[in-house]
Amino acid sequence: MDLPALSSPLYLIDAIGPFFPGYDRFRINWSKLPWMRFQDMSPEELREAFVRVRADMETFCRGVARIGYNGVTLDDVPHLALHEFYEDTVKERIALYREEFRKLFAVIRAEGLHLYLTMDILTLTPQLESRLGNNERKQRQFLAELLDRFFLDFPEVAGVVLRIGESDGLDIKETFRSKLVLKSPAMVNRCLQAILPVFEHHQRRCIFRTWTVGAHEVGDLIWREATLEKTVAGLSSPALVLSMKYGESDFFRYLSLNRNFFVTDIPKIVELQSRREYEGCGEYPSFVGGDYEQFAIELREAPNVVGISVWCQTGGWTPFRRLAFLDPAAVWTEINTFVTLRLFKHGELVEEALSHLPEVTETPNPTALGELLRLSEEVVTELLYLPDFARQRFYFRRVRIPPLLGVYWHHIFVAHSLKKMLDHLVSDGEETVRAGHAAMAKIKRMRTLALQCHLPEEDIEYMEYTLGIIALGREYFFRPDEEGIRKRLEKAKKKYKKRYPRGSRYRYTVKLDFKPFRLNARYISLFFNHLVRRKPAYRFIDKIIGLRLLSIAYFVLKRSRPKRIPKIARKSAMGIDAIFK
Repeated sequence: MDLPALSSPLYLIDAIGPFFPGYDRFRINWSKLPWMRFQDMSPEELREAFVRVRADMETFCRGVARIGYNGVTLDDVPHLALHEFYEDTVKERIALYREEFRKLFAVIRAEGLHLYLTMDILTLTPQLESRLGNNERKQRQFLAELLDRFFLDFPEVAGVVLRIGESDGLDIKETFRSKLVLKSPAMVNRCLQAILPVFEHHQRRCIFRTWTVGAHEVGDLIWREATLEKTVAGLSSPALVLSMKYGESDFFRYLSLNRNFFVTDIPKIVELQSRREYEGCGEYPSFVGGDYEQFAIELREAPNVVGISVWCQTGGWTPFRRLAFLDPAAVWTEINTFVTLRLFKHGELVEEALSHLPEVTETPNPTALGELLRLSEEVVTELLYLPDFARQRFYFRRVRIPPLLGVYWHHIFVAHSLKKMLDHLVSDGEETVRAGHAAMAKIKRMRTLALQCHLPEEDIEYMEYTLGIIALGREYFFRPDEEGIRKRLEKAKKKYKKRYPRGSRYRYTVKLDFKPFRLNARYISLFFNHLVRRKPAYRFIDKIIGLRLLSIAYFVLKRSRPKRIPKIARKSAMGIDAIFK
């Protein structure tokens, strides 16, 4: 199977799922392969583990190729590319990985799929970090050498997906650790200028992800036109493809199409998520058809969109572990994955895309299926989100504030601090309460439809129990703070835990905190009126206070932070880092 032409369309899907069966960690980082799982295995244990990985990869690739995807993305270049700067023990480990991944690549290629490897810029070992230091020129030279050797060693790899905006958190104990080194558009531009000739020489695709996590001057690259223009200025390589998320933030509802799709003529692909990390991770139906249909139509006017990259497993830190195209229970993710491809590859509308669904649903009632999926989308949009808040656009520093409050991955938060904040953000609380109960009524209809479609009715029940707590939380948020509603929430939490005890099914963690939040409402109002803005453009106050003074304050607080702090505090600090860096 030859490498694809640099001008060929890309219909990519992540293929990390086969690496997770048997992974017994409770909360999984779904952003990359579980390398920590493999690093302490003996050579014999690693070979045995990869027998299962190859078998599952064959099943996965056969499933996604059958419905029309033409390539897969997989982690990662640093674990497979040899360089003399690495420690001897690291080289030995890389040699083991290379042996197993060559066999795995053969399985993927045998199913007719092209292969794309990801990498963070920059991933370091202790010795490599010592050799490169903070010298930008040395870092660029190292990357160019590493990629050149990698392409020579792995001629079957069609390209590399570059990620510039992530660094490994405090919980990562692996030898390789990602570090943020590209801190301005000019630095990113110089890096691309240095490595693109390598891609051109080997006729491989360089897929550059234009999203970051609030880091430094490129923290707004995902949404700010001026930052993207500076980043790609003067770049005209036939090997370069930009990979953009569809909105200005992560994979949420209530987002407009990212304006950066219209900024440059450089070929670009749109990133989409079919296993919705903020919407249940496939544990219950969260159909994406309506949202994605609209984006697909709007993108017809954007210059040089050459495909899509779908995340069917990637994203989030959760215990939920249904594996798309490997686990029959992952049916909701698989429906999303199929429909997403039809919308963007064939230009179909939702109804037509659903009419082509393969036997994965085994439903004799397509009308009922369409209604079930439409209702699931409405319930998520109207109940998981707070529409009155979600329809508003807020920017803080370089970040577009997400439109989802009170639910984060597998956590549901009902707290007095949120109650005080929502008083400022939601204009008609009583209407919001009524809308939540109306959405709950739709779930009852969904249970009937699921039975008609031979789809798992127990997943709809799970959705009812989970979102029922959220609907009840709205009463606490928007009605007088009475002991009765607090007791009902505590009772609902106990009932939820009893219905889904440990060992039966992974469930959401419900965090109730009714202690009075001491911050005066006037200060909350001042924060949203002066430090949070409604439009993307920076104001004078943002440049002086938001971008400069708060960065200094963050630096001082970080330096004074005790080394031994509770685990939950460290995880919270990781999220704060993303906003204030």
